[in-house]
Amino acid sequence: MRNVKKWLAVAMVAAMTVSMAAGCGSKSEGEKSSGSDSEVIKIGAIGPVTGAAAVYGQAVKNGAELAVEEINAAGGINGAQVEFKFEDDEHDAEKAINAYNNLKDWGMQALLGTVTSAPCVAVGEVANQDNMFLLTPSGTAVECVQYDNAFRVCFSDPMQGLESAKYIGENGLASKVAVIYDSSDVYSTGIYEAFVKEAANQDFEVVAAEAFTSESKTDFSVQLQKAKDSGAELVFLPFYYSEASLVLKQAAGMNYNPIFFGCDGMDGILAVEGFDANLANNLMFLSPFTPTSTDEAIQKFVTAFKDKYGDTPNQFAADAYDGIYAMKAAMEKADVKPGMASSDVCDGLKSAMVEIEIDGVTAKGLTWEASGEPSKEPMVVKIENGDYAVVE
Repeated sequence: MRNVKKWLAVAMVAAMTVSMAAGCGSKSEGEKSSGSDSEVIKIGAIGPVTGAAAVYGQAVKNGAELAVEEINAAGGINGAQVEFKFEDDEHDAEKAINAYNNLKDWGMQALLGTVTSAPCVAVGEVANQDNMFLLTPSGTAVECVQYDNAFRVCFSDPMQGLESAKYIGENGLASKVAVIYDSSDVYSTGIYEAFVKEAANQDFEVVAAEAFTSESKTDFSVQLQKAKDSGAELVFLPFYYSEASLVLKQAAGMNYNPIFFGCDGMDGILAVEGFDANLANNLMFLSPFTPTSTDEAIQKFVTAFKDKYGDTPNQFAADAYDGIYAMKAAMEKADVKPGMASSDVCDGLKSAMVEIEIDGVTAKGLTWEASGEPSKEPMVVKIENGDYAVVE
């Protein structure tokens, strides 16, 4: 009997040792902990850092990391250091949910993300069920902030469509306008629908509305020919820069030179590998940020970003940077502490977000409504001589 008890004791110690080793090995490679869960505030983030939308996700990751670094150097949040972890979702909804679950297991107390709309809507469902606070820097679909735990830094799709139509009409850019949009994408269709609705109130006519899908986004010759045949002097492009670069190249190839006008998804077009930046000259788009602004805070951010990453920040980096500082302000308002349950953090931040105001790099006096929408004005950016410039 004594031998049996001795054997059981040895077996239990061995099992505990294996369990502890497995627990230590579960931490992702490269992750560094600044302390136990009771010593740090944990902010997670999700977005694409590989795949077709990687320019957006990498920019968000970098902008957020820069803000966290600055906040920690200045003493953290409520005296606690911030631990930040970013997960790749490859702009895929299912992978975004897997990333969310990984972060939840890690101990995430609040989420910055996701970066793109479709994954954000998917993650929003489970985050709402968990009562996890969610602040998306760049998820523009209406559904991204449909629950009371969700807020955004960027403009919504309908707002972009409405403001684009108003700007084109009020500034007399064209009397005949064509639209090319991605009917398989919630971002693109949301902007398109709001644009067409507001166009009815403006002094221009939508003479062609041509769709494409994710299955047919490499050849735009048919859509461009219809826009050209309709006499459109301006073509509105409510979709991402990767497809837009192809549209501009193909339009030049058929000697069609209208004004091209897009939305925030155009930011990044100058970084497309193999793209002739001259083709983007005079392209206009709505944006909350441009690195060429003379604003002191923006230039400080741009300089710090360039020093750290050797690159110029785009609006996605700026939205993420402001997003982290908004979290800081809200967490200080709600007196968030390390070790607090994510649900308790969420309850505090829901109230605090509508009470804070920050001077960010995407807006001065930036505030939020209970709907989750930010209160700020858009700017129009025009590409000139291979760079971005604000249209005064």
